[in-house]
Amino acid sequence: MKVIMLGAPGAGKGTQAKKIADKYQIPHISTGDIFRANIKNGTELGTKAKAYMDQGLLVPDELTLELIMDRFKEPDCKNGYVLDGFPRTIPQAEALTRALEEQGESIDYAVNVEVPDENIISRMSGRRACLSCGATYHIVHIPTKVEGVCDRCGEKLVLRDDDRPETVEKRLGVYHSQTQPLIEYYTSQGKLAEVDGTQEMEAVFEAIVKILGA
Repeated sequence: MKVIMLGAPGAGKGTQAKKIADKYQIPHISTGDIFRANIKNGTELGTKAKAYMDQGLLVPDELTLELIMDRFKEPDCKNGYVLDGFPRTIPQAEALTRALEEQGESIDYAVNVEVPDENIISRMSGRRACLSCGATYHIVHIPTKVEGVCDRCGEKLVLRDDDRPETVEKRLGVYHSQTQPLIEYYTSQGKLAEVDGTQEMEAVFEAIVKILGA
């Protein structure tokens, strides 16, 4: 089973990808993990990627795709995978489709976790993080015993810059212009499956399982 996860930043697609991977015993593959693993192992592709990342540049699509297709050759991918964070644009999606077709393969489902912008802004701006121990909370969903203080180590919590409403709005703007067209792309291929991401996490997962099959 080959699955692509789609959804705006903060929609919860990463959480659902992990749950899918656990249930179906297939790897959860994110581009960030692939970059880190290749760089750590000193592979030729990892060295190329590191050269771009060290300069603060995006790794080019061609190299990213090469790293992903290389990851698909690993034994744990024989029954499929959940791809999270790629593709992000139509050119990336088209390149992935071509690369898979060359191997006689294709994506089975593109699962879109649909959450309205206002919900995402509220969800992310409510996050609080402890910079000391790394614990994360939410002022509504995962509150601390004492407001603004980490339950684990007692340090003061902060609202990360990434989670500020104005930053989230910018990220959503990029998502709508670049990534949302993927919904139309995978719809035209008959691969798209949409779930309501405003539900409780388990309800979202149950909806995904109904689509993928038990």
